[in-house]
Amino acid sequence: MDVVVVESPAKAKTINKYLGSGFKVLASFGHVRDLPAKDGSVRPDEDFAMDWSVDTASNKRLNEIAAAMKEADALILATDPDREGEAISWHVLEVLNKKKALKGKPVRRVVFNAITKKAVTEAMANPRDIDMPLVDAYLARRALDYLVGFTLSPVLWRKLPGARSAGRVQSVALRLVCDRESEIERFKPEEYWQIAAHLKTEGGQPFVARLTGFDGKRITKMDIGDGDHAATIKAMLESAAFTVESLEAKPQKRNPAPPFTTSTLQQAASAKLGFAPARTMQVAQRLYEGVDVGGETVGLITYMRTDGVQMAPEAITGARDAIAKEFGTNYLPESPRLYSTKAKNAQEAHEAIRPTDFMRTPSSVRGSLDGDQMKLYELIWKRGIASQMASAEMERTTVEIVAKGEGKTATLRATGSVVKFDGYLAAYTEHRDDMKTDAEEEDDSNRLPAMRTGEQPLREKIDATQHFTEPPPRYSEASLIKKMEELGIGRPSTYSATLTTLRDREYVKLDGKKLIPEAKGRLVTAFLEDFFSRYVEYDFTASLEEKLDDISAGKLNWKDVLRDFWQEFSAHVEETKELRITDVLDALNEQLEPLVFPPRPDGSDPRICPKCGTGKLSLKLGRYGSFVGCSNYPECNFTRQLGEEGPNGEAGDLSDGPKLLGTDPYTNEEITLRTGRFGPYVQRGDGKEAKRASLPKGWKVEDIDHEKALALLSLPRDIGQHPESGKMISAGIGRYGPFVLHDGVYANLESVEDVFTIGLNRAVTVLAEKVAKGPGRGRSTPAALKELGEHPEVGGPVTVRDGRYGPYVNHGKINATIPKNTDPMSVTLEDAVKLIAERAEKSGKKVGGAKAKKAPAKKKAPAKKKAAAKADG
Repeated sequence: MDVVVVESPAKAKTINKYLGSGFKVLASFGHVRDLPAKDGSVRPDEDFAMDWSVDTASNKRLNEIAAAMKEADALILATDPDREGEAISWHVLEVLNKKKALKGKPVRRVVFNAITKKAVTEAMANPRDIDMPLVDAYLARRALDYLVGFTLSPVLWRKLPGARSAGRVQSVALRLVCDRESEIERFKPEEYWQIAAHLKTEGGQPFVARLTGFDGKRITKMDIGDGDHAATIKAMLESAAFTVESLEAKPQKRNPAPPFTTSTLQQAASAKLGFAPARTMQVAQRLYEGVDVGGETVGLITYMRTDGVQMAPEAITGARDAIAKEFGTNYLPESPRLYSTKAKNAQEAHEAIRPTDFMRTPSSVRGSLDGDQMKLYELIWKRGIASQMASAEMERTTVEIVAKGEGKTATLRATGSVVKFDGYLAAYTEHRDDMKTDAEEEDDSNRLPAMRTGEQPLREKIDATQHFTEPPPRYSEASLIKKMEELGIGRPSTYSATLTTLRDREYVKLDGKKLIPEAKGRLVTAFLEDFFSRYVEYDFTASLEEKLDDISAGKLNWKDVLRDFWQEFSAHVEETKELRITDVLDALNEQLEPLVFPPRPDGSDPRICPKCGTGKLSLKLGRYGSFVGCSNYPECNFTRQLGEEGPNGEAGDLSDGPKLLGTDPYTNEEITLRTGRFGPYVQRGDGKEAKRASLPKGWKVEDIDHEKALALLSLPRDIGQHPESGKMISAGIGRYGPFVLHDGVYANLESVEDVFTIGLNRAVTVLAEKVAKGPGRGRSTPAALKELGEHPEVGGPVTVRDGRYGPYVNHGKINATIPKNTDPMSVTLEDAVKLIAERAEKSGKKVGGAKAKKAPAKKKAPAKKKAAAKADG
């Protein structure tokens, strides 16, 4: 018997079926070791020695593998076919050697790009050794990420309180988002006018021609800059006679795009399906690992982390056979299409993402896939099949028209195109960014009517429309990944994780599909650009990626690369120890001027304090982060949160300091609306004893009036005495939202408004329902949102549920929270099992329901070390 190690239990189950009883397939559940999140895990002074730790769950897997090796003849390492997969095999082998579990038994490494019986058996027949240059590249990347994170993050804590971390790739990705925001802030719209003539042929068919020249001068998009100029041209055209001067029809071909890479799949899934990159990768992982199709578990797509665009010869043959069957032989080009990538630093070691069998059409597997899987598989199949189809044949027609009147001459052009043969478009139409150029923007939907040279079209009307240039759009997750790929920053396996880190650090937020930098993120970027500019330069980061690629190709020694980097980087960090906070603030005030000091409508100096009129506003650093304050503090206590502005250029509409809302009818104290470092609030009276209440979530500054302020300041509100106990029931807003309280029992309310309106009868009912549900969270177990299947090790159903504090996965008595920003419906069984194992380890429970000895308390690490940035890839 041979022991085979793969990464996931789903893959283990499928491969064991293919290999049969002579093999035992075990899962490592991803990485089995990692660098501990503490200082000293990588030691440059000891020739970059690295310490690795194994958590409890991983240790269990390794012990199972070691135990299985006692009866085994050989060890076969079959982890994923990329740098990370090679590293996992190396880690497993290192640990087994330390455990002395191999005892001279042969060790082989196999890789397969698809989980099909043919791919697996062919791989098993062609084993190799572990690729140490690939492992070295992994070690170099992991060490670099650790050293940058653990060296740079403490500098941020000291010089920029509230900042959480910096990272080698993370910080450069954040800079892209922040630079785009700065472009938008600096952008000044320019006015321009476009003129179009709505004409009819002599046969009465309408069409539109656009102005291209006037009075002997060529007219481009921005040449008509004001309404007067536009009106002059419009008046001339309204009295002009039009003549068709020339007519030209040219055949054009449009070629298909290559099959998907990781980046292009994420972009297309975002544009066409609305999937976030993380969701796309989770669904793709499941399609790769295998689903039950007709009673057989089979991988439907090839490995989904790749930047290669080529397909294996047998796959191309399969695609051509499927094209002939599904579309007809006229959709086959004479010879197969071959692709090469244009992305910077691409490694074409692996195939593109494609179906494992093109004859397995989307319609044939529809009943075996859930909604997300079906959508993504169909997208991958269509793009893959289209990549080997014939070109689309178009005919583009251009009509040049001359207009004469009032002694002047104008030229106009009408264009249109028609599809003569749809070719690959019969299978797949790219999303707009892939497909259209500016010149083609209006051609695809316009077919010009028949005309002849010398014909005199009739004028229906002349349009002169005003336009303004628009700023560049904010990045979406998909377009940011595309830009990172173009620049050579990061790798396919890191894109999604990098974006998740930026959101988790609260450096960026998603507004719809657009990435908007938070004030905290812009501060970090500005700080790094001013004091660590080299390490957030796009070219520098890309060149470091090239060196990592050279390591994997055996061209560079990984420790030489680390030495070169560390020598300069550590010296630069040492220099910042002499950096004064005032130097930091001065630099940030200048670089972030549009954010920190937005222009005021009245044109006054945005840096003059709106409260005292003499102080100068500046960034301030507090314990919990940055804010804007007055230089006359403590005489003037004006503050506002960074990045929050109102109609007058300051926080909310509080540009002149606190806003008087009225007086308290019982105490005659003034009630004011204010803003502080933690956001807007209302206050009754002055001094330390003044009553204050923060605005609840969802309440806007501009909506707060005297009545609402009084209501907030009156909390907690007495509702009435409980009819049974005689004790008072009250309502208020707490840490976990609105509630009612009676005799120590809290019951949550649905909305903030309920706090002010709920009556005694309803309050008694809500409390009774809470008591009836018993202790704990006060809720019955929610119904399962999704059944994931049986636990692969101990049995029992694993489900996704939605709880009071958000979605979680459940197995027996173990509940594990699903990470923030993860779509609960995209969680796979593998994801859930890993989350459950981690939760069981932390809580001292045992997966499967049996009692476990409580895990010994871990020594607490210093707060700063605990917050250190982990690798971002």
